[in-house]
Amino acid sequence: MHRLLGPMLMSLAVTLSCANAQDFPSRAISIVVPYPAGGVTDSMARLIAQNMQDALGQSVVIENVSGGTGSIGVGKVAHAAPDGYTVILGNVETNVTNAIAVPQNFDVFADFDPVALLPSYAFLLVSKNDIPAKTLTEFIAWLKAHQDTAFQATVGGVGAAQHLCGLRLQQQLGLHWSFVPYRGGASAMQDMMGGQFDMMCTATGSFLPLVQAGSIRAYAVTAKTRLAAAPEIPTVDEAGLPGFHVGVWNAVWAPKGSPKAVIAKLNAALIGAMHDPAIRQKIIAMGLDMPPEDQLTPEALGVFQRAEADIWWPITRRAMEPGPGK
Repeated sequence: MHRLLGPMLMSLAVTLSCANAQDFPSRAISIVVPYPAGGVTDSMARLIAQNMQDALGQSVVIENVSGGTGSIGVGKVAHAAPDGYTVILGNVETNVTNAIAVPQNFDVFADFDPVALLPSYAFLLVSKNDIPAKTLTEFIAWLKAHQDTAFQATVGGVGAAQHLCGLRLQQQLGLHWSFVPYRGGASAMQDMMGGQFDMMCTATGSFLPLVQAGSIRAYAVTAKTRLAAAPEIPTVDEAGLPGFHVGVWNAVWAPKGSPKAVIAKLNAALIGAMHDPAIRQKIIAMGLDMPPEDQLTPEALGVFQRAEADIWWPITRRAMEPGPGK
């Protein structure tokens, strides 16, 4: 009899899992955003959550769990029940580079199931207005002449996306300058306008209003195409820094072992939200780009995340080493 007990229990577990997946969702879903409220990622998450509620018939709550450059929030979801009711809306920083830059008690691949790729944002290469350069080519010349005294601010510490953007820029130009880390974008904005540092690789959404108001200067966007929200800003390819395509993509993951049917429902709800014309327009106005249609499956996200790790892990490891500009 005991020989039959194991298979019977396994069969029962599978049956219950399928039943739960069919009923999903029967209560509120929590999307953990591993950053404070008010940032680009948080704003995008709230837009999408509003639409998901209608599609799923249950409340979708945004839970901000910041700290550890996003690792605290990601860790909470890694150890949550694999039932689809708690998921993480992370990005290349929280679910790729942090695996090298930040001590963690979870694995960004082994402990998560991919759900869907979400909108991404490129960086703006910006400076304070006191710098005399008016074009990217002129700014690069200024950097060459002032690299020993120039300061770049970053939101986040070593290994954060803005820091890695700066390191890649240094590598491409063959230059070195110093970095000043900030905990949040608001304080960096104030000091940028006050001329406390020289430059940033910064998120398009949060700093774009400062550029458009003339409070700071933008030289280029680190993308292959111009921003729909600011078509007057040239791309790096147009401005004289070809191939410097750096940005932050976002995505949703569920705890490992979540039922495939649950993953499919979450994926469909996320895609439906991105296809909603009103939400799409607001996301684009924030300076974000929609993901390619052929990259919206959970399987595509898994492949993409691995490919991004191959690119960014070596750069992050170098960032952790002591040396000039660190």
